[in-house]
Amino acid sequence: MGIDLRNHHVRNKNRKAPVSNDPYLLLLVKLYRFLARRTNSKFNQIILKNLFISKTNRAPISLSKIADTRAAKEGKLIVAIGPVTDDIRVVEVPKLTIAALRVTQPARERILKAGGEIITFDQLALRAPTGTNTFIMRGPRSHREAIKHFGFGPHKHKKPKVMSKGRKFERARGRRTSRAFKV
Repeated sequence: MGIDLRNHHVRNKNRKAPVSNDPYLLLLVKLYRFLARRTNSKFNQIILKNLFISKTNRAPISLSKIADTRAAKEGKLIVAIGPVTDDIRVVEVPKLTIAALRVTQPARERILKAGGEIITFDQLALRAPTGTNTFIMRGPRSHREAIKHFGFGPHKHKKPKVMSKGRKFERARGRRTSRAFKV
């Protein structure tokens, strides 16, 4: 056969397995790897790929975002790969069925109090092996504090890394009127 000289030392950066050593996560990967191979469903492939991603990319999703979706109103099973967090701004939580890796304690209490249920991913595999009547959701990755500082150069609207927001920190000429600056 021969050596592909064009892509000889090109590494595939996509993860093929999770970096985590969590035994429960590794068992879930084993289960969804089997389902992705044996069923003709894109759902299982998406779940498997999302089980590989790092913790920073597995952004939390708010209970308010889940409650606002049409899928929640239709009574579909919500699948969230990241942690599900509570939102105190939501007065009434609808009856929800959520499959998630992690649900915070206040969110768990509110979902169960509303008559909903929280299931694990192995229970999801038994209930919907091909992902019928489910809705996959994920949290906003771009809302992390670190991402606000990304970007290089002027006019990028990136947040400066300032030690403090006091009088003596990054208040040069051109920042305030008391320093004889005119636009």
